[in-house]
Amino acid sequence: MRFIVMHKVDAKMEAGAPPSQDIIKNMGQLIGRALKAGTFLDGAGLHRSATRARLVFDGGQRTVVRGPYPGSNELVASTAMIKATSMDHAIELATRLATAAGDREIEIGPVVEGWDLTGAKRPADAPHRFLLLRKGDASFEAGAEVPAAVKPVLDEWRRDDTLLSSATLAPSSRGARSRVESGKRTWTDGPFAESKELIAGFSILELPTLADAKTWADEYAAVLGDNELDLRVVTELG
Repeated sequence: MRFIVMHKVDAKMEAGAPPSQDIIKNMGQLIGRALKAGTFLDGAGLHRSATRARLVFDGGQRTVVRGPYPGSNELVASTAMIKATSMDHAIELATRLATAAGDREIEIGPVVEGWDLTGAKRPADAPHRFLLLRKGDASFEAGAEVPAAVKPVLDEWRRDDTLLSSATLAPSSRGARSRVESGKRTWTDGPFAESKELIAGFSILELPTLADAKTWADEYAAVLGDNELDLRVVTELG
């Protein structure tokens, strides 16, 4: 089975503080072991919400909300990692995907690259990567199929090398959420109400069971600290 582990932002991330060297080292070791085992399929971190944009729709009218902003509906239905020349270009692309999906809210987040963590100069030929987070709604939670118009958009982006990866998630009834309460981390199986915590990054894994994914996510959480995690089943990976 395939799973996505999404960790949420904390105050330090939103303030723009880089992760500590211990987090970078320990996360690198954890992911390195998962890569060696063949269980880690994809992953990335996002910059703080001040660098992001959100597309919301009302009566067919699009509004672009620029960060920083607090969380609202952070229940994710699908992800798409794209290449774009700028945030404005990424907004254009995301608008097309949102329209195909039936005017669904999409958040656009610049991806944290290796040079962002080390302070090195950005390579001149490096692409600008953005993660599109398409939000879920009641129909998604009820098991509605992905709108048919979405696939041709993703297929076109894949052909022209705009789409780097994508994932479609199952409803939250098949997932779980991990939080720290009173100093103790606990899991709550879905379904669950939408989270108000912004997503800070994700990892996609191939593991036999949800229990195995929880075990890996516990290690992931131990590296990060007190961040909330969502663990969801991935139904399609592209």
